[in-house]
Amino acid sequence: MKILLAADGSKYTKKALAFLVNQDSLSGPDNEVVVLHVQPVIPPRVKGMVGAAAVKSYHEEEAAKVLDPIRKFLDRKGISYKAEWRTGNSSEEILAGAKKAKAHMIVMGTHGHGLLGRAVMGSVAQRVIAQCDIPVLLVK
Repeated sequence: MKILLAADGSKYTKKALAFLVNQDSLSGPDNEVVVLHVQPVIPPRVKGMVGAAAVKSYHEEEAAKVLDPIRKFLDRKGISYKAEWRTGNSSEEILAGAKKAKAHMIVMGTHGHGLLGRAVMGSVAQRVIAQCDIPVLLVK
């Protein structure tokens, strides 16, 4: 089974990762994990001011902060994985990443803001669930 782990670097990602690796049915030798980190797009005006190279460098550094600890953890656990990052709308990129990877399931942490929080700011997890055609496992 191929599983996409949506990683934002929060404590909720750590909880989802811990849950994933402790489930033999999800992290066993016949499974592959695709770790995906999504960063917001830098506005064109800012990109024009600082330059494309600086923006690319910034994105690479921020992605490394999130993905490097996950890589080390998965290496120690002997779990097969692929790690990547993208820029864009989080829910859209998670869905596109799952489709590209031909994932059978998405695993992601949820911040659990509650009804009011979702109404005010929305929820990436909620949007992923609403638009996804594969199972989504939320870990709180």
